[in-house]
Amino acid sequence: MSEINFSRRDFLKLTAFGAAAIAGTRLVKEVGASGAVQGGEHQWAMVIDQSKCTGCGYCTLACQAHNDTNHEWNVVTQVNDVGQHHVFLPRPCMHCEHAPCVEVCMVGASYYRDDGIVMMDYDKCIGCRYCEAACPYQARVFNWETFEGPNPAVPEWGEPEVERCPRGVPEKCSFCYHRIDRGLSLGLTPGVDADATPSCVNACPTHARIFGDLNDPESEVSKALKEHVSYRLRDDLATGARVYYLPADAHEMDLEAES
Repeated sequence: MSEINFSRRDFLKLTAFGAAAIAGTRLVKEVGASGAVQGGEHQWAMVIDQSKCTGCGYCTLACQAHNDTNHEWNVVTQVNDVGQHHVFLPRPCMHCEHAPCVEVCMVGASYYRDDGIVMMDYDKCIGCRYCEAACPYQARVFNWETFEGPNPAVPEWGEPEVERCPRGVPEKCSFCYHRIDRGLSLGLTPGVDADATPSCVNACPTHARIFGDLNDPESEVSKALKEHVSYRLRDDLATGARVYYLPADAHEMDLEAES
């Protein structure tokens, strides 16, 4: 089965779309207009500010440690330059509202939670890789071999919080659902309290990532999307991605460099 290649050229095109947004084109309408705010009490989303992302890879390492995987569930790619600054595009699972991976899964191993997180039931998965082929973001990676031995990201970047995925399944980012669920049970707020927030968000030294609830107008995610121009990857496919990007701005990047 052939794989879908998400090339550097594709990323450059997406960055160009972001530049168009800065010039005045609104690529994402108000949050409620997209139909994203539906389902359960919470609707989790992530905002990534490309003016702040330095490509350090801390998010990737923290993800590998906390999820005890040797794969990169969060790929960071250099896509372009703005002024004197490199621009990076981190790419976790988009947790789409209309996820192609869920639609093609014949055994129900890929499914939606009522809070918008796209999950994997690794016990149901038969390893057909249809979901991997269907994903337009290349957010899944197939586990060809059993991961044995020490995790090189542990303990420097965190301690494992979930079991290792078995051999023969496609792995992916889960928005650290286990941290969200545990945090909510303790009365914590995901995106505000670190113990209830995805590990990649906590690890970012420049605070380029924001996490929160689209259903809460006072969440940092809702505020960021209301106050800034944003875009989503391959919005033309109408997947309803829950990862939004604030496109790189040369002035903002100059200010970040000076601070």
